[in-house]
Amino acid sequence: MQKPSLLMRHHRSYSFRRLPRSSAFRILVLLYVLLDSLHCLSLYRYQTAAITAPPPPRNTKRVYIASQHWNNARLLREHWNNALVALVQELGIENVFVSIYESGSYDDSKAVLGELDTVLEGLQVRRSIQLSETSHADEIAQQPTEHGWVKAPDGRDYKRRIPFLANIRNRVFQPLERLTAEGEHFDTILFLNDVVFTPQDVLRLLDTNGGKYAAACSIDFKKPPQFYDTFALRDSSGHETVIQTWPYFRSYISRHAAERYSPVPVASCWNGMGEDPLLAYPNFTNERQLPCPSNPSSRALPYAFVASPIPSRHHTSKHLNAA
Repeated sequence: MQKPSLLMRHHRSYSFRRLPRSSAFRILVLLYVLLDSLHCLSLYRYQTAAITAPPPPRNTKRVYIASQHWNNARLLREHWNNALVALVQELGIENVFVSIYESGSYDDSKAVLGELDTVLEGLQVRRSIQLSETSHADEIAQQPTEHGWVKAPDGRDYKRRIPFLANIRNRVFQPLERLTAEGEHFDTILFLNDVVFTPQDVLRLLDTNGGKYAAACSIDFKKPPQFYDTFALRDSSGHETVIQTWPYFRSYISRHAAERYSPVPVASCWNGMGEDPLLAYPNFTNERQLPCPSNPSSRALPYAFVASPIPSRHHTSKHLNAA
């Protein structure tokens, strides 16, 4: 009969010892819920203020609009063309120059861009729309050269993706070189990728942080909430994105701004839209041109995408295949 009483005493003693711990745990949980609720309410206030903020100011800048397209016929026809026409009207036709380069598409991109060219001509928009007959298959069929190619472990040569894209995108800056040589000045370069956008989106981008920035990019989502283009994005501490969904950034500073719908400080970016004030480059003259190592034989542009030579072992997974 002694054993049950001992067991009972031990059980009661164990329960009494656990009671303070249980109460402390409950208090901690309640504090966590309270603090998290206050945090959510604070975020709601910040986000509501951002959403209901007054519209961005009207444009006063001279904008060089650049874009490069490949197999984008559906997007161009259903949205992009009309959005660009609305954008140049919003920015002021006298304030813009449009430069578009199409790179050997297999679909109807050339025809759809031809339709856009007709509309812009009717509006008397200054522009350059280049349509290339060189396809990706043609590019890959070329004989490998010293620059822009990589030898894979299987012994075959592949075009390096980054130098290839740098060369393609630099075509849209060729008119800028000519206009700069003629003494024309632009305040900023706006690069529009193959994304859905509105004129208001662009005005907000131009007004980022009250116009105080070296470069500003939009965030684009292909399958929300997955952040699409993270290749060039680095947070305020220079780290790559942690994940393509929230919280995206490793840096607390970048996360703190993002959850409040504020401009997110980053070290670098290249996303759906990119805006780069030329005033951020005090030496932007024909005498101080950026090198273009991805195509050393070509004349350097005053503004250009560059691709640094990197050992081939770092690029075995980054090559271009014919579609």
